[in-house]
Amino acid sequence: MSLPHKNEFIFDVDVHDFEEKVIQASCLKPVLVDLWAEWCSPCLVIAPVLKKLIELNEGRLLLAKVEVDEGENMKVAGHYRVRGFPAVILFSGGVEKGRFHGAKPLSFVQQFVDAHIDGD
Repeated sequence: MSLPHKNEFIFDVDVHDFEEKVIQASCLKPVLVDLWAEWCSPCLVIAPVLKKLIELNEGRLLLAKVEVDEGENMKVAGHYRVRGFPAVILFSGGVEKGRFHGAKPLSFVQQFVDAHIDGD
């Protein structure tokens, strides 16, 4: 079970509201999706990195967190053919712009975001 995020740009998403909160929302502002699980150590490592990224880029993009072990949320991972966790996928304009897997440092994640949304 996830804790409250204390940031208006970070929110939980599930299989039922993914289309609205990620795909449709990404037409207005890029949305980074964190597909994670509580049992996944790298997921726990990258969580504060992603939170820091959102804080540093306040208002530039959103972070949607999908706990793949809750309810039917694994269907989201299946739909996007995710093979490992954490998986971080960037959506902009209603489509996937890029993805990476595993725990990465803040500098990597910032460069990933910059490379995929600066041209939008």
